[in-house]
Amino acid sequence: MSVLLSVITVSLNSELTIEKTIQSVLNQNFTDFEYIIVDGKSTDNTLQIIKKYESQFHQKNIPFTWISESDTGIYNAWNKGLQLAKGDWISFLGSDDIYLEGVLAKYAKVVLSNKNADFIHSKVKLMNKNNVKYVFSDVWKWDVFRRYMKIAHVGAFHNKQYFEKYGNFDENYKIVGDYEMLLRAKNELKTVFIDDFTAEMNDGGISNQNVIKAFREARIAKISTANISKPFAYFDFYFSLLKYYLSNSYRKLIKSSVN
Repeated sequence: MSVLLSVITVSLNSELTIEKTIQSVLNQNFTDFEYIIVDGKSTDNTLQIIKKYESQFHQKNIPFTWISESDTGIYNAWNKGLQLAKGDWISFLGSDDIYLEGVLAKYAKVVLSNKNADFIHSKVKLMNKNNVKYVFSDVWKWDVFRRYMKIAHVGAFHNKQYFEKYGNFDENYKIVGDYEMLLRAKNELKTVFIDDFTAEMNDGGISNQNVIKAFREARIAKISTANISKPFAYFDFYFSLLKYYLSNSYRKLIKSSVN
């Protein structure tokens, strides 16, 4: 059965957060979509939570599919989701992220009016303990995007034809595969920006080592996919590191002065 939208959530031992994620999808006032959960063989209560909502999706006539098996990382799991997806437009919602109320109906209206677009994204809130830490709210511009990932991937929808043309996620990447995938179209990427909030993503407190790895992967993607020269790519790498550490130091200074 064909549907307009496919929403894919990847999980691994997500018992503390995935229920809110599932509820945010289930409670949408729009039903022409399917929900797919690709679990990485969780050993906590994640699967019990997933199974609990299975009948509720079926009662609303929303196709609901889940699998649980080992994977080699998030992009391997996303690619599994892509193989299962039947929708014309595909979104990836993290197991600690939520859709805001009524946003799937909003996305559906936009995609039906922009069938030739590749990527439709919006404003997204980065949350830390119920407080807004950062807001992603940039319109896509190639000259900026080829140097910095400044748009929100969470909750955004991808035209399935984009994957058919440019391929699935490169599983050699472990952190920035979503960025690399969108770089493939270069300045021909056709985007639509929804000037409204559609999702909230949780700030998971990424370790310094993962931040460095993310910047390194971004450097590789810029050189190999975006055709950025090595000097510029390395400049971006060190500049991003500097900004990150200065920002961290500033936050620690403010916190210590308050305490």
